[in-house]
Amino acid sequence: MTTTTLTRKHQITLPAEIVQALELAPGSQVEWTIGPDGTLIGKPKASRAQRAAALYGAGRRYLRPGVDPVRELIAERLDDDDAYRAAS
Repeated sequence: MTTTTLTRKHQITLPAEIVQALELAPGSQVEWTIGPDGTLIGKPKASRAQRAAALYGAGRRYLRPGVDPVRELIAERLDDDDAYRAAS
């Protein structure tokens, strides 16, 4: 067990072994809660990059086989542009 000291600015320094075990880096956010028995529980909050990586490819199961959604969107925009020009 490691002991830390609270500074006047209400800051603590996390021991290196905790930082390494939780894979924390400067700027990492930690969510703190107090357990029912008074224990302090710190849980690393996922970074934006980690959340984006977790979502990467999540929508692929909704794609129709053989359809390129980017090309489909470009074609749709071109059709909209043509319709707008024809109406003007």
